[in-house]
Amino acid sequence: MRIRPYVRHDLARLTALTIETFRPYYEDTFRPLVGELVFATEHGHWRDDYRAQVAALHDPAHHRFVAVAEVRGLIAGYVAWRVDPARENAEVTILAVDAGHRRGRIATALCEHAFGEMRQLGARVVEIGTGGDLFHAPARALYERLGCVAVPAAVYYREL
Repeated sequence: MRIRPYVRHDLARLTALTIETFRPYYEDTFRPLVGELVFATEHGHWRDDYRAQVAALHDPAHHRFVAVAEVRGLIAGYVAWRVDPARENAEVTILAVDAGHRRGRIATALCEHAFGEMRQLGARVVEIGTGGDLFHAPARALYERLGCVAVPAAVYYREL
């Protein structure tokens, strides 16, 4: 595995990888959980939302970065983060690993890479958010192995 900086040519693959990674959450977990009305208003256009979000992830002038993991020359995953130098704070905004490469320590390597880059940019604290549902259980386990501390939170939805 090789971790390298993002290049513009990566955009299509990273966008597809993000949509592939999070489709089960939106379609198989969130949608059945909250119902059609809440789904439609909150995340009904989640694919398009990711297309826009992924395109804006790498913007070094605004302290936003992406690193890509390659296995045998193919993109196997990526991590995106942003740094707020004034607050000495950073945040992992997206972590996605191709299904065929999960459980191979790629996510760990990507996070550790991002943490090192964050430190070089003056961050002393990192924030990583994820869901409390079954889909996100592997992410929670990873973040706990990396020494992150979970802060309990609850988000509620209701049709009006």
